Amino acid sequence: MKAITLAGKEGRADVLTERQRKLRAWKRGIPLYLMILPGLLYFIIFKYIPMGGVVIAFQQFDPFDGFLKSDWVGLDNFRRLFAEQDFLRLLGNTLMLSCMNLLLFFPAPIVLALLLNEARHALFRKFVQTVVYVPHFLSWVIVVSLTILLFSVQEGGVNKLLVNYGFAPIELLTDSDYFRFLYVSQSIWKEAGWSAVIFFAALASIDPTLYEAAVVDGASRWRQMWHITLPGLRTTIVILFILRVGYLMDSSFEHILLMQNPTNLQLSDVFDTYVYRMGIIQGDFSYTTTVGLFKSVVGLTLILLVNRIAKKLGEEGVY
Repeated sequence: MKAITLAGKEGRADVLTERQRKLRAWKRGIPLYLMILPGLLYFIIFKYIPMGGVVIAFQQFDPFDGFLKSDWVGLDNFRRLFAEQDFLRLLGNTLMLSCMNLLLFFPAPIVLALLLNEARHALFRKFVQTVVYVPHFLSWVIVVSLTILLFSVQEGGVNKLLVNYGFAPIELLTDSDYFRFLYVSQSIWKEAGWSAVIFFAALASIDPTLYEAAVVDGASRWRQMWHITLPGLRTTIVILFILRVGYLMDSSFEHILLMQNPTNLQLSDVFDTYVYRMGIIQGDFSYTTTVGLFKSVVGLTLILLVNRIAKKLGEEGVY
C-alpha cells in the first residue's frame, strides 16, 4: 500500500511538472501572441465578421428594415447580374486587365530579384533595392498625378519635350488604346520592387555550397541560375501564382478609378468600379453584394482548381 501511495504521489508530481512546463512555455510565447493579436483582430473584424452581410445578396435589402425584416428574393439578384447588358463587357475588361497583370506584372519581381542576385557589388545591389522599394509607399493618387503631369497633352513635360524636338505629342491619357498598357506599366513601376522582397528571402535560403560546387564543375552564371536559382525559387513562385490567380476577378479599384475618364470608360469599367457606381452612388446594396459574392466564388474556384493542378504536377501547392 505504501509503495502504491508513493507511486501515486510521483505520478501527480509528474503531472504537475508537465502542467508547469506548458504554463512556462505559454508565458514565454506571450510577446509573440501580442504581436499576432493586431493582425488577428484585423482579419476577424474586417474579413470574417462582414461575411455575415453576404445574406443581403439574397434579399431586397432595406437599411431601415435591416437583415431580419428585408424581403427575401432568392436568386433574383444573380439573374439580374447575368442578364445585365454590361455583364460581358465588365467580365471581359476585368479578365483582360487581370490577365495582363498576371502575364506581365507577376514575372517582373522574379526577373528583378534574379538580376539583383547576379549583381556582384553589394553596395550597388542594396542601393537599387532601396530605389525600387520606394514607389510602393506612394499612394495611387500620387502615382496617377505624376503620370498626368508628365504625359498631359497640353502641359505634360514629356509631350513638351517631344514637341520641342519636332515630334507629335502622345495622347497617352486620352487615347483608350493606351489605357491597359499604362495601367500595367504603373503597377509594375509601383509594386515590382516591393513584391520582389519575398523572392529575395527565397534566394537567401538557397545553400551557397551548391553554387560553389557548380563553380568547381565549371558551370557558367547562366547555368547556375537555370539549375540552382530557379529550382530554389520554384516552390515560392508556384504558391504565389496560385494565390495570384485567386485575384483574377479583382482589380486595383483606386488605381482604375483615378485613371478612368470618358474616353477610356469602355475599356476601364470593371466589376469594382461598377460596384462603386451601383452600390455607393446609387445605393443598390443587395445587387452589388451579389456582384462581390460572384467574384469571391469565382476566385475561390480558381484557387482550388489551380492548386489541384499544381499538386498533380508534383508541386506543394497552398495546402
